[in-house]
This record gives sequence, structure tokens and C-alpha cells, in this order.
Amino acid sequence: MKDSTDLSKENYPVVVVAGRPNVGKSTLFNRILGKRKSITDPTPGVTRDAVGELYELGSNVIKLMDTGGINTSETGIEKIVSERSLDHIKKADLILFLLDAKEILPEDEIFMEKLRKYKDKIILVINKVDTPEKENTVWNYYSYGFDRIVPVSSAHGYNIDVLEEQIEEMLGKKEYKNEIPPEEGKVIRLAIMGKPNTGKSTLSNKLTGTESSIVTDIPGTTRDIVEGEFVYGHTKFKIMDTAGIRRKNKVSENIEYYSVNRAIKAIDECDLVFMLIDAEEGLSDQDKKIANHVVKKGKGIIIVLNKWDKVKNIPNIITAMEDRVRFLFPVLDFAPILPVSALNDTQFDELLKMAIKVNRQLETQVSTPNINKAVKEWVADYPPPTLHGKVRFKIRYMTQIGTKPCQFMIFVNRRKDFPAAYVKYIKNKIRKKFGLVSIPFEIIIKETEKTWKEN
Repeated sequence: MKDSTDLSKENYPVVVVAGRPNVGKSTLFNRILGKRKSITDPTPGVTRDAVGELYELGSNVIKLMDTGGINTSETGIEKIVSERSLDHIKKADLILFLLDAKEILPEDEIFMEKLRKYKDKIILVINKVDTPEKENTVWNYYSYGFDRIVPVSSAHGYNIDVLEEQIEEMLGKKEYKNEIPPEEGKVIRLAIMGKPNTGKSTLSNKLTGTESSIVTDIPGTTRDIVEGEFVYGHTKFKIMDTAGIRRKNKVSENIEYYSVNRAIKAIDECDLVFMLIDAEEGLSDQDKKIANHVVKKGKGIIIVLNKWDKVKNIPNIITAMEDRVRFLFPVLDFAPILPVSALNDTQFDELLKMAIKVNRQLETQVSTPNINKAVKEWVADYPPPTLHGKVRFKIRYMTQIGTKPCQFMIFVNRRKDFPAAYVKYIKNKIRKKFGLVSIPFEIIIKETEKTWKEN
């Protein structure tokens, strides 16, 4: 798989927001975009993976990127974050270098020296200046040797319009694409979810052919949703690498709370979920909660048994694990199960072919005449039961009312007490007859204006 999101090759200018930890980079990023995409929190070092989005700015479309804070650490994840950020800065067309108007730290000065060689493409942004009176202090910053300085307040929006005008002026000297391209062909929106340390970021990086997501053994490394794209065959995948989801009583930091909420929200925005399970550790209650939420939203889901290369080669081991998943997760009795090794790139073709197959089922539209002809046969084979031997339930009509999520509606003579077992019978028949064997779908029972749902 090859990443198709190298926007520099597509002639979009890349504008990078950079600075030390806790200087307000993510707040500025969100302010310019006009929405909360990056997590903001007073805790230093919240942003780790670079987060980017196309944004229309005047006559240009830019790729705006929020980067992790640059610091002086020589070890650990802080060093990895710093190295990634410096790499994005090196490739950027324009750098928004943030300083805090209230204080300049030694880290700021060290960072300045690293940026000297990029002086011609830097706007020095002095943050936390929220009144015209405070702008008077900005003159002092010219002593650092940067030609373009803009005072702003990321939190309050002060002077953001001035900053945008400065960005436009600097980018106006070059020719760039000036529109966001429409999506062409088949696009599948894919979310990678699961507990921490199941290999989500490794899988995302391997599929996109990039190192967009930081990979470490530290649980909770990914915080923001890291997005990417790749093409497989004639299908484009838009991928979201999400934060690992732990039990609620294990979530102790505000940062992780917001990360988990963003991950859950990704379910609403995707078509299909790869639910990663560590094949060595097996299933957990948290996996079940994720699965229930995915099914409730009517999204496709594939259970990915990752780190399969570490599983002992025991006869029928895959069958045994599938049986265990089906037993513990009856809500996922329809979901495909595939063993992979994200680290070793094994079974990727099978995984992506299955993703395309599941997406095709999610888009299936069964015509009303066809489904009613089938229902008539199913009812003749196995009529609905009676209530207390007196009232016979009748199915009068059935139709499909939606795809993604897939939904059907049955019109009956009596909604109250309509037997759930019979709805399940109809559901199983629909799966086999119309090939909806690998997706969740909902049947709604309707008598008059009232509805009852069977998930």
C-alpha cells in the first residue's frame, strides 16, 4: 500500500505551527481551522503526532499542521516527538513559530537557533496578546532577528485575521492549487480502534506507507486522531488511527479523557472499523464495549487479531480463537475475523479485500418488490406465532429504509409483543438471501406511528 497524501507533490503549501510545549500551538491550530481538531490542555506535551487538515485561506488552499512541542530531552517519547516536529518544519513552505508573550524560556531560545536557517519562511507569532495595548511589547521581539512578527491571542481570536493576511501574502509569491479536490471513485472511511498497545499505529503506518503515527511501547502514545490515505486496487481508503480505549476507571488524565472521546467520535465518521485485538492477550470487556458501540451505530466491523506472528503454532488455533470470540461476543456473530501481523505486513491483502467486501454489503440496496416476495415465502414456510392462542401476528409489508447504516422496516398488524425470535428469524433470512452476512443491520417494527427497534 502506498500513501496518497503527500500533499507537497500535489502542490499544496504546507504551513506548520511550531514551538515548545504548552505555548498554545494546538489552540492556534484550532482557531485558524474554526473547529476543535487538536486536543488542548494545560499539560505540557499534549500533542505528539502531527495533525493536519486542508484549509481554504483566501485564494489558497493550505495544509495546516499542528506539531508536537520541541524540547531538549535526549531520550524517550519527547525526543521522538521533537525529531518528528523538526522533520515537518524542514519540509514546510511556511512556519508559524509561537512564543509566549508572558515569558521566554531557555527552550524557546534553543529552538530559535535551530530555526535560524529557515528564517525566510518564518512568521514569529507572539501568543497571549489580547489587547492593542499589549502589542506595544511586541517591538522587543524584533531583537531576535525575525522580520515578520504578528501578535495574537489564540484563545480569544485577537489578530487572527492579521495573521491570515500575513500567511496569504507570503504564500502569494508561489503558485499553488486553489481548491480542495472533490473525492473521486470509491472511498472507504476506516477507523482503527482497540485497547492501548494492540498495534493500531503500526498498522496505520504500514497501510499508508508513512510514519505519521508515533509507535512506542508506551500505552497511550496516540492522543489525537491521526489521519491518512492510501489506495488499494481502485479503492481509496481514508484512515483514522485512534487513541487506545481503556476502562473508564483507568482513565485518570483529562488528556486521555479527550483522546478517548475523539476515538469514540471516529465511529460516527467512519464506514468501517478495524477492531484490533492483541492475539497473545486475547479479548477484554473493553473490546466488547467498543464492539457494542460500533454495532449500535450500524458500522461495519472486522475483528483483527494482530501480532499473530507471536502466537504459538498450535493445530486449529485460529478456529479455537474464532469460537472464543463468537462465544464472548455474540453481538459480533456476523463480523469477519482475520489474523494479521502489522509488524510483518502479513495478511494485508486479505484484510483489505474483506474491508471492500464489507463496505459493499453496507451499501447494498434491496428493492421493495424483491424483499416482499422473499418475506411472503418466509412467512409461508414459518408463520408468525399467535399471542395467547388468540391474536395472530401478521407481516403486511417490508422495505429497506437506509444504507450505512443498513435498516429495514416491517409493517405489522400489532407492534406490541411482536416476538423478537421471529424478527431474528426474518433477520437471518435476509442475511442469507441478500448476502448481508458480514454487517450489522437493524429491523424496525412499525404498526402505526410507533416504532420498536431490534438491534
